[in-house]
Amino acid sequence: MDLNLNLFIGLLIPFLGTTLGAAGVFFMRGELSSKVEKALQGFASGVMVAASIWSLILPAMEQSSSMGKLAFLPAVTGFWFGTLFLLALDHIIPHLHQFAEEPEGPKSSLARTTMMVLAVTLHNIPEGMAVGVVFAGWLAGNEGLSIGAAMALAIGIAIQNFPEGAIISMPLRAEGESKGKAFLNGMLSGIVEPIGAILTIIFAEQVVPLLPYLLAFAAGAMMYVVVEELIPEMSSGKHSNVGVLMFSLGFTLMMVLDTTLG
Repeated sequence: MDLNLNLFIGLLIPFLGTTLGAAGVFFMRGELSSKVEKALQGFASGVMVAASIWSLILPAMEQSSSMGKLAFLPAVTGFWFGTLFLLALDHIIPHLHQFAEEPEGPKSSLARTTMMVLAVTLHNIPEGMAVGVVFAGWLAGNEGLSIGAAMALAIGIAIQNFPEGAIISMPLRAEGESKGKAFLNGMLSGIVEPIGAILTIIFAEQVVPLLPYLLAFAAGAMMYVVVEELIPEMSSGKHSNVGVLMFSLGFTLMMVLDTTLG
């Protein structure tokens, strides 16, 4: 398959997952049940944790193997920069997490529904960066980052984006938005992924030696989202084990994808 076509498809796959999930608003009635939401959040968490380890952190350390016992340094440094980057965005962008009463970030007059979309958009940023940096490694001819590994990550992100699209469009519908507007907002929450991926590829191509740092940066940002948002939300309310079971399913699915396609 043509290189440019591979790249185009790979960057579009995660956005397609969000779009298909958001389209659920046309076929589902009422709100998602609490148990279903916990299951979807647990699944998304498992995929993101596995992707952070297999697709990002391990390749970052492998590419730094020439540093010997200090091979961990680029991965640790990049991971912390990614974590702090998301922490900064959390403080400068007004957003409202699902089930939360008070918005986070600076005070804003934005509508409640807009801030709900911003919350999802925020954690789509590192996912786009993750896909972009792995594709950048493949384009740079890095031995540890094949087209299979890049596609595996894109597919894994798309699978967990599917429930994310529904998680944003369904509550917006419940808040009183029309089905069309709820779908559009759910879909647009994922547009930052291909944009972020393209920008990351452009940047990474200019600084190929920094690739291990960028891989770990994306991992740190994704792990921040999982620990700060997804796991607390999957564990809130009435106790249920469904979130943990779906976390394990998402984790093992991403592990299988990465090892079979990578």
